[in-house]
Amino acid sequence: MKRVVVTGIGAVTPIGNDAKTFWQNIKAGVNGVDVVKSFDASSLKTRIAGEIKELDISQYIDKKEARKMDRFTQLAIIAASEAVENSGLDMEKEDPWRVGCITGSGIGGILTFEEQHRNFIEKGPGRVSPFFIPMMIGNMAPCQIAIKFNAKGVNENVVTACASSTNALGTAFRHIQYGDNDVIIAGGCEATVAPTAFAGFCNMKAMSTRNDDPKHASRPFDLNRDGFVLAEGAAFLILEEFEHAKARGAHIIAEMVGYGATDDAYHITSPIPGGEGGAKAMELAIKDAGAAPEDITYINAHGTSTKYNDWFETQAIKKVFGDAAYKVAVSSTKSMTGHMLGAAGAVEAVVCVKAIEDGYIPATINYETPDPDCDLDIVPNEGRNQAVEYAMSNSLGFGGHNATVVFKRYAG
Repeated sequence: MKRVVVTGIGAVTPIGNDAKTFWQNIKAGVNGVDVVKSFDASSLKTRIAGEIKELDISQYIDKKEARKMDRFTQLAIIAASEAVENSGLDMEKEDPWRVGCITGSGIGGILTFEEQHRNFIEKGPGRVSPFFIPMMIGNMAPCQIAIKFNAKGVNENVVTACASSTNALGTAFRHIQYGDNDVIIAGGCEATVAPTAFAGFCNMKAMSTRNDDPKHASRPFDLNRDGFVLAEGAAFLILEEFEHAKARGAHIIAEMVGYGATDDAYHITSPIPGGEGGAKAMELAIKDAGAAPEDITYINAHGTSTKYNDWFETQAIKKVFGDAAYKVAVSSTKSMTGHMLGAAGAVEAVVCVKAIEDGYIPATINYETPDPDCDLDIVPNEGRNQAVEYAMSNSLGFGGHNATVVFKRYAG
């Protein structure tokens, strides 16, 4: 099996429109949640979100081309382009058939769907854009990235709800391990701060209604958490076969060493009590990494700030780690970013590789009242400087999807 390393990262999030700014704000405990600005949410029970701020798409994508893309694809292009640049790859020197792109997006072009449905109802079928379908479908994100970089290798979009981009990273990892590709641009993108998405989640009673205090609405593991905060964003990692990266003199940020995926086979939205599916995904990833639970320094938890997710994920960690569960640092950076659904796993993978590179474990902010059911070391309110040998990221999605990836400090 080939070794897989991370040689580039890119991100566009509610707390930073590039990976450097994003990481600086993670370390500073900056919160990106505010009242919704992109549409009138006054009639909804939840009126807050993690929206990207001050992003001029035209600075990154030609205006004519951007009009043919849904926002989720635009965000993907921006983050993927940063990752490629950060990696130092010269695509003209690469064999295009050995360079792939795998994305994760749970919902895809919902903004385009809403807009074109309005056109259909108000103006008739002749006014529906001919670009409607190729803007809306989820595979257009990897398609557009492939076109930009002439990446002719594996190309697909993974749809596993909130586990989508973690599964995308895992799938890319396997393709490189098996020798199918030398480089894969892997990550996730989501842009679902949209009226119908809000209405659906509100009626499901899944989102926080702390509208008068948006900065404190996302509070994973806190006793008084009342739901997740919807957010938008994208992040990409350049995953590369080790010898290929070494031959071109690439800077290696971290090594990807483990992946595990399971399904609860229990319920369409609720995680299984006790978290056995998530526990199994963690066990598989740790075994795949050739590590033991006590080797893991840091877990970036799925940590959505919903009652059952945080409780059952805590149970899952205890099941896997035993006594070591109380020694591993576990934080949820969704407390700062909100929940980017299908993009969340890729964003949090960026957190993991930066935690390894910088020797810094980010905090779970907004932690005020301990929950006796969530009694792990959740790094409350302030991050800490600490060497990180192995970092693990969990993602749990509707449909019972569980995915875990493990990264390791690169040691040559």
